[in-house]
Amino acid sequence: MYLVIASCTSHPEVPSEYSKVERVPVIYPEYTDVVVPPNIAPLNFKLMEGCDVCVARVTDAAGNVQTYGDGFKVLFPEDEWRTMLEQSKGKQLTVELFGQKNDGKWLAFKPFTIHIAEEEIDPYISYRSISPSYVAYEMLTINQRNITNFDEREIYNNMIISSEDNGQCINCHSYQNYSTQNMQFHMRQGNGGTMIVHNGTPHKIDLKTDSTISAGVYPAWHPTLPLIAYSTNSTGQSFHTKSHAKIEVEDSRSDIILYDVEKNEVMTIENDTLEFECFPAWTPDGKTLYYCSAHFEFPDTTNHEQQVIERYTEVKYNIYRKSFDPETHTFGPHELIYDAASKGRSATFPRISPDGRYLLYGEGNFGCFHVWHPDADLHLIDLKTMQERKLENVNSNRAESYHSWSSNGRWMIFISRRDDNNYSRLYMAYFDKQGHAHKAFELPQEDPSFYDFYLRSFNVPEFMKEPVSVRPQEFAAIAKKPAKKATYVSK
Repeated sequence: MYLVIASCTSHPEVPSEYSKVERVPVIYPEYTDVVVPPNIAPLNFKLMEGCDVCVARVTDAAGNVQTYGDGFKVLFPEDEWRTMLEQSKGKQLTVELFGQKNDGKWLAFKPFTIHIAEEEIDPYISYRSISPSYVAYEMLTINQRNITNFDEREIYNNMIISSEDNGQCINCHSYQNYSTQNMQFHMRQGNGGTMIVHNGTPHKIDLKTDSTISAGVYPAWHPTLPLIAYSTNSTGQSFHTKSHAKIEVEDSRSDIILYDVEKNEVMTIENDTLEFECFPAWTPDGKTLYYCSAHFEFPDTTNHEQQVIERYTEVKYNIYRKSFDPETHTFGPHELIYDAASKGRSATFPRISPDGRYLLYGEGNFGCFHVWHPDADLHLIDLKTMQERKLENVNSNRAESYHSWSSNGRWMIFISRRDDNNYSRLYMAYFDKQGHAHKAFELPQEDPSFYDFYLRSFNVPEFMKEPVSVRPQEFAAIAKKPAKKATYVSK
C-alpha cells in the first residue's frame, strides 16, 4: 500500500513505504551540499527524476522537522525558511527527498545538506538583463534584486525613451563602495552619455574629449574620493561561423583615464600605443589601481581593426598595478603583477577583495571579452604570497566571467553559461576565512522553473548595500537632456 499525496498540500506527509536510492537526487537548481548566506531567499527547487510528486523532509540544526512539496517542486514559505536559517546559522539543514513515480511507487533518495554560513550577504544585487543577441539592443534593462527575498525592480529601462530608429544601449553600472548614492551607468547611441549619480543627484556627462579614444567604458569608482577610473576603447565585433564562442569582441586601441566627478575633468593614466590597457580596479584603501594590458604591435601600413580581427588569438592580457597618492591624485610607475601571456593565457577583469588580500580575475586562452569563451574560468591570486590558482569549486566547463565581491569579502557573484551555453545566469559562492571558495549556487527564484522560460541573459552582477533611490523616470528625464561636456586636463 502506498500513500497518495496531493500536490497542493503545503506540508505533505512522508510516504510510509518506499524504495531507497543510494545517491542524492537530481534537482534544479543544483542546491545539494552548498554553503549559503543566513539571509538568502528560499532555495526553491524541483525534482528532476521523472516524478510527478515529491516530498522534502527538512531538519534544521535545532532538530525541528517540516515537510514541503508542491507537485514535483519544493517551495519554502519565506517566513518558515527564514526561521530555519536562523536556527541553523553556522550549521546546516538536512534535506530528505521522496519522489513518486508514474506507477505510484515512491523512491527515497540519499539525504543532502545545505550549509548555512555565519556571514551574511549584501541584501541587494544589480545586473543587466539582455537578450543574447549581438547587434540589437531593444528592451535592455538594468535591474535590482533583493536577494533576501524575491523583490525585483528596474533601475533603468532603455525602452522608456528608446525607439528602433534612435535605439539606446545601456551598460556598465557601477557603485562607490557598494553605496547607490554614488553610482553610474552608460547610455550609448540615442541620447548617449554617462549617467552619474553624485550624492544622490543624477547628472548626464559626455566623457569623450579630443584627447581620448572614446567616452569612458569599464568604470571603477575610487572607494572614498569622487573619482572614477575608466578605460577608453575602440571596440569592434566579429562573428564565428563554426564555434561555440559565437562572437569575439576586440579592442584595436584602449587607454586608462581618470575622471574627477566634482571638477568634471578627465586626465590620462596609461596610453602606451603598443598596449591595450583595460579593466581598472581600485584596492579598498584607494592607494593602488590594478588594470589589464595586452602588448600588440601593428605593421605601420595595415588597418588596425583588421589586424586585430585576423590575429585575435594573439591578444593576451596581463595584470598590472600602479600606486596612487590620494592627496595629489598622482600615479606611480606600472608594475607587472601576473604574466598570463607567458603561459599562453589572457587575464581580465581584476577585482580586489575588501580586505585587500585577494585578486579575483578571469582567465582564458586569449582576448578581453570572455563571456562567450568556454575556456574562461575564475582564478585567484593571494596578494600576500603571490600564489595563483584556479577556483575549482566555482568553475564549470562553460564560460565564467563578470565577477565581483560582497562588501564583507565572504561571497562572490559571477555569471556562467553552465546551464545551456546560450544564456548567462547568476551564480554565487562562499569564500571562507581560510581563502577557500565553495560550491557555486544559482540565484534563487520564487518558481524553480523560472530559468526554463526566461529567455534573457544576466550580465555584470554587482553587490549593493541598498537599493537605488532614483526612479527610472527620473533617469529618463535626465537622459533626454544634453550631456555636460567633460574637460581634458594634462598630468
